[in-house]
Amino acid sequence: MQRLVVDVLGWVGALALLVAYGLVSARRLEADSVAYQRPNALGSVLLIVNTVYYGAHPSAALNLLWVGVAAHTLWRRWRGDATRSTR
Repeated sequence: MQRLVVDVLGWVGALALLVAYGLVSARRLEADSVAYQRPNALGSVLLIVNTVYYGAHPSAALNLLWVGVAAHTLWRRWRGDATRSTR
């Protein structure tokens, strides 16, 4: 039963990351938006659970860094100092 829960968490996490990335790629969301960063962070946390359980430590480390990027972006937005790129 525990393995099934971990597998479902992993798939939900992967789907959250994929949907968020797809919406940014389709220009439906901004990369620094809360609407993108929340599912991005959640998906990474769920994948961390899955990859640690299965001993895939490089993937767990990558997702830990990914959560850090999302958390940093959300923190900057919360503080009100996120800047938009000027291309």
